[in-house]
Amino acid sequence: MTTWLTRIVPEPRSRAAQRDLRDAEALHKRVMSLVPDGLGDQARAKAGVLYRYDETGTVGPHLLIQTGMPIDTTRLPQQYGSLAVRDLTPLLDALHTDMGIRYRIIANTAKRLGRNSDRPGKLVSLRGPEADQWWHARAEGSGLILKTLISTSLPDVRSKGKDGVRHAATRFDGIALIKDPELVRQAVLKGIGRGKAYGCGLLSIAPLAT
Repeated sequence: MTTWLTRIVPEPRSRAAQRDLRDAEALHKRVMSLVPDGLGDQARAKAGVLYRYDETGTVGPHLLIQTGMPIDTTRLPQQYGSLAVRDLTPLLDALHTDMGIRYRIIANTAKRLGRNSDRPGKLVSLRGPEADQWWHARAEGSGLILKTLISTSLPDVRSKGKDGVRHAATRFDGIALIKDPELVRQAVLKGIGRGKAYGCGLLSIAPLAT
């Protein structure tokens, strides 16, 4: 199965792009508008859609969209932004035990309180050291051994309106070793944690230079 990664660098003068980036619900709808019609319930999961609004020193602000099927970028408004598409399949196929990688993920750092708490079942946000512990546990369960970790607390992911979504978000960057290649592949393909429909959970990896 082929896995595509599409990078969109939004045009600062595009009103549609800037509007989408200010509202998590609007961005979710925009991303989902690019996948084929007729997927029915759980369209995001069926299309393998994960995405992240990110920023790097080399590219600047950009949107990454990972999918298990081709997306139709002609559905974007005119002059929405510049596009680049990459096939991730060779990278995923080349993963092996003890391989060193760089990683990045913006995760919804939250946990549901247990029965012994005073608010059983409530979902609470995690920040700082608690968020780091959350990521250590998720990374280990996803076949990674973390060697370095830089965490950055980000503004909550929100959509507008009284019933809008709100997800605590933390970006994690660092270096890791692959302990279980298949678990890492599944983590990349399926994402990690909650909030996947609103830009959380996309794990990006790149081999360390040898």
